[in-house]
Formats: sequence, structure tokens, C-alpha cells
Amino acid sequence: MWWLLAAVWCVLLPGPMCGYKQGSVTNPEANMNISQLISYWGYSYEKYDVVTEDGYILGIYRIPHGKGCARKTVPKAVVYLQHGLAASAINWICNLPNNSLAFLLADSGYDVWLGNSRGNIWSRKHQRLSPKSPQYWAFSLDEMAKYDLPATINLILEKSGQKQLFYVGHSQGTTIAFIAFSTNPELAKKIKIFFALAPVVTVKYTRSPMKTLTTLSRQAVKVLFGDKMFSSHALLEHFVATKVCNRKIFRRICSNFIFSLSGFDRQNLNMSRLDVYMAHSQAGTSVQNMLHWAQTVNSGQLQAFDWGTANQNMMHFNQLTPPVYNITKMQVPTAMWSGGQDVVADAKDTENLLPKVTNLIYYKEIPHYNHLDFYLGEDAPWEVYHDLIRMLEEYSQN
Repeated sequence: MWWLLAAVWCVLLPGPMCGYKQGSVTNPEANMNISQLISYWGYSYEKYDVVTEDGYILGIYRIPHGKGCARKTVPKAVVYLQHGLAASAINWICNLPNNSLAFLLADSGYDVWLGNSRGNIWSRKHQRLSPKSPQYWAFSLDEMAKYDLPATINLILEKSGQKQLFYVGHSQGTTIAFIAFSTNPELAKKIKIFFALAPVVTVKYTRSPMKTLTTLSRQAVKVLFGDKMFSSHALLEHFVATKVCNRKIFRRICSNFIFSLSGFDRQNLNMSRLDVYMAHSQAGTSVQNMLHWAQTVNSGQLQAFDWGTANQNMMHFNQLTPPVYNITKMQVPTAMWSGGQDVVADAKDTENLLPKVTNLIYYKEIPHYNHLDFYLGEDAPWEVYHDLIRMLEEYSQN
């Protein structure tokens, strides 16, 4: 973090003392929220609040049609996009329109919906609980799969008038889908195809620096991070994004910081948009969700959150230990893309996952891809999106 503070100090110094005053340009999207970002590129949007069975209020967004296209009276196929860990819906719209999946889908004639998991900056409300209370943050993957996805998918189908939708998930967005679609058969029937980008079920072989968390006890993690929010949309982070990372001299060090946990390919990244990526990189999640992630690394399997004692587990699961999720029960047609350079979803974990996907209709490994290339990579339209849209077209006609 020392470089961050040094960079901020350098920016605050008067005059051109640091030698980089010229050539400073901030992308306006770095200062925008989701609705502003969608409107900025000329697309229409709608915002809805989803209320889950356990009282969380999730902010979801809809791009009903492409830029300049009139609204059609005939219902269009629905595509729902679900982000990864500590991220948000902005992942799908943070690049230029010809490189952002949400905009490409809208321009291809689809009714596009963007989800936000509980606890991130766009879904931080509750009917009864305050985000200032530990009780609000007592959630992880289990609740996202059990409550968030059913409530969100049901609202989307109600508003769109459709009976099924296409689901696209990245990273944790795939994890909660594997859980939900394997444990909730009625929900699974509402999914035409599950598109899994950088799928995460087990993370036994992960090489992400986040693995350091797994060496700490639960008590140590709570001493370091508390028992509420793990990551936030900090003012300092936004300041650095718009006042430091917008300058060429800091691009390399900024990119190393932003992508330190997931890896990146400088040759496949639009480096002129680092301020946008950093300004929106962390939307927040719970410390409990991170403990669940560490548990998954240590156990080598995908199971429900271990509440710490046999009594607590008995209260939540009616058994002494957390149940293991059996994803072989999922019958949803599934298309998967993985990255050969992915340090989060390691190739060994993906190899173990493949035979467990009962209805695998497509799989592609992209040798040079890391964990974030699936939504940030400049070649994502050619490596991923074109095939994804082709499958959408084929299955939309069925």
C-alpha cells in the first residue's frame, strides 16, 4: 500500500514537481454509477429492486434493447448476467460498447438484465437490518444461491413475460449458479443455458494471493477485517483511480495493484481505461463470504458454510457438519470457458469440474486467458462472446 500513499502525496504536491502533470485524462465513466454508465453510451435502462425471502433488497438493472432500437412488442429472449466475488454489474459494462458483453447482447436483440449480489454497493439495503449491524453481514454463497438467485430470476421472468432465461455467470456468479441449479430443480427448469465464464466450484489448486487468508484462523480474520464488510468502494480508492491511475506514468504500477489477486495480461487490456477499472473494481462483500471462500480452499470441496460449532451447524443444516453440494444433480445445459493462465480458477480445478457437469454442451479453454479477461480482455468478443451469442441464437429458436 506504500506506493498508493506515495502516489496520492505526489498528486497533491503543487506544480509539476512529480513530472507527470501533462497528459492527465480521466474517463468520465470512472465517476458514474450503473444507470449513468448505461445512459452515457446511448442505451435505455430500467432499475428494479428485488426483495429476497430473507429481506435483502437487491438492485438489478435492465437494458431492454440495443442503442437506437425501438422497443419491440414481441417478447425477446432474456439474458441475465451475474458478476463475481466482491464485484458488481458494472463488470459487464465497464469497457467500450463493442467490447462489453451487456451492450453487445442488447445490440444483438436480447433483453439484458444485470444482477448485483447482496452486500455490494448497489444491493446494500434490507427490510429490517442495518448494514451497520453484524447480523446484516451474516451471509455467504449459501444465501446468494438460496435466496438471491430465485428472487432475481423470478422477478425478471415476471417483468419480461418469459418462462425461461439464459444465465451468464463469471467466477462466483458460476459458483452460486452451480449450487442453486443443483439444489433447486424448479429454478433450474427456468434456465435455458448456463454460460459459465471462469467457473469456480472447487479452489483447491488456486494460486491467487488471496490464498493467504486460508492460513489464518477464523478469529484472526475477524481481528484483521472485523465481522461485517470485507471490501468497500473506498473514497481513497476512487481518488487514486481518477487522479493517479489516469496518468501514463502510473499505469504499470496501478495495473499491478488492481490485478494483484487475479492476474492480468497487459497486452490484452485497454490500459487507457485503468481509472474506470479501478474505480469500480471493489463493490464489497461480507467477511463471512471470504471465510467461506477460505473454507472451500482448505476443504477441497464445495460445501455449505461451516458455522464453527456442531450446535450451530445443527441449527442451520440439521446435521453436525455442513452439507457438500452435489453439482452432478444439475441438469441445466451448460457451456463453459476457462483460462489457461487463471490463477484463481486453476486448470486442475477445472479438470476436476468437467466430468461433474452432467449436461455439458460446450467447453473451451483459452490458453492465454486469466481470471478477468472474460470481461476485460480486448479479444473477449472473438474468444468468448461471438460463440456465446451464436449459441443464444440457436437455442432461442428452440
